[in-house]
Amino acid sequence: MNEVFLERMKNMLQDEFDDYLKALDDPMHKGLRINTLKWDAQSFKDSGLCSWKETPLSDHIFEIPEDVKLGKTVEHHQGLFYLQEVSACSAVEILNPLPGDFVLDLCAAPGGKSTQIAMKLNHQGLLITNEIDAQRAQVLLSNCERCGISNAIITNSAPEILCPQLVGCMDKVLVDAPCSGEGMFRKHSKAMDDWSEAHVKACAQRQKRIVDQAVTVLKPGGIMVYSTCTYSVEENEEVIDYLLQTYPDLELMPTTTQFGRPGYDVGLCDGSKVRRIFLMDGGEGHFVAKLRKKQGTFKELKRIKSNQPHKSVNIFLKDQLSSIPLNVYMVKEKVYLADAFYDLGKVRVLRQGILAGEIIKERFEPHQHFYSSAFLRPYFLKITSCSHDEMVRYMQGEVLTHPAPKGYIGLVWNEHIIGFGKSDGQTIKNKLPKGLRQR
Repeated sequence: MNEVFLERMKNMLQDEFDDYLKALDDPMHKGLRINTLKWDAQSFKDSGLCSWKETPLSDHIFEIPEDVKLGKTVEHHQGLFYLQEVSACSAVEILNPLPGDFVLDLCAAPGGKSTQIAMKLNHQGLLITNEIDAQRAQVLLSNCERCGISNAIITNSAPEILCPQLVGCMDKVLVDAPCSGEGMFRKHSKAMDDWSEAHVKACAQRQKRIVDQAVTVLKPGGIMVYSTCTYSVEENEEVIDYLLQTYPDLELMPTTTQFGRPGYDVGLCDGSKVRRIFLMDGGEGHFVAKLRKKQGTFKELKRIKSNQPHKSVNIFLKDQLSSIPLNVYMVKEKVYLADAFYDLGKVRVLRQGILAGEIIKERFEPHQHFYSSAFLRPYFLKITSCSHDEMVRYMQGEVLTHPAPKGYIGLVWNEHIIGFGKSDGQTIKNKLPKGLRQR
């Protein structure tokens, strides 16, 4: 390991440095968070998926054994849980989004914190979740879709483009800033290989540019949580000191959590109000701080009127749902369901609301997101339960011999939808996207 990094950690930890070195050889603190939009903690406990330990953060966040592999289970495909390291869950617990809040997750991929925010919003309010890297933004989109999120706008833009469209609009903002990743050395060897003091300083400068933008989106009284997965003071307490020095209308708030330990006093940053998590504290590396904007301007996002969809859309929706609980929007040939659509100017928007499907040669073809939606689940009319054997064959992309009502139909296993197909009455043609199939 880099000797300069170790010397910095020794100066930081003092008597605990040897404990840190020992912890580097311990198993990782692997975590699992229940997606309460679809599942509950007791059902997970009863499922027998794996052994687990409760955590001090929440009754739906668990520590699981390092060697457990759940990413290819059908429960993961169904979006019943998200594999998320325990200390990484702390930022959203501290942000504490409430149903009805407008929340921005500014640096969101791969989506662990965004899906956690959406879970807490419980289909109410709005989540704008952004990732600047186009490839990582697609991963973010996929995870939001899998978890059945309905009230999100997924964007792929630089903060300098996105934030001016949101000035004074957001109740809460999360900045899980890109960082030097010192807390992830045990998980990602590349973070260790890339480390240098110059990289730490470059990250700190980038973080300050990002938070400069993030501050502007807050309403008066709005809350910003800043987090990283690194240890360096330059990227943590010094960024908070920079914010407090630069924006007198910001105040540092206590994090009110017992997980981890206090940080360090740096300038205006009161170390007792921020939170650090080291390997010795029961997590990987993390830093969290909470700030409140005392005053400023308030503005509402500009809404877009819903439009008249293609006639085949109404036919499909009336066939599938007991009622249509959201507004219908068409963007070119694609059809979306959302409580509201918003105008974000030149921001690159990947998705708003639920992608129900698209018009192809005058026919409506539904999308997986329609059936994976947690919000729409109580409204579905056209669903059919399948056996374990049928579930396995469906996940492999096979056609099922299964009597069912004609037309598009959602397939249910263990009370949760796994996807959809098209029935002729006796067989169901597999419509699971090829990228989701398991071979």
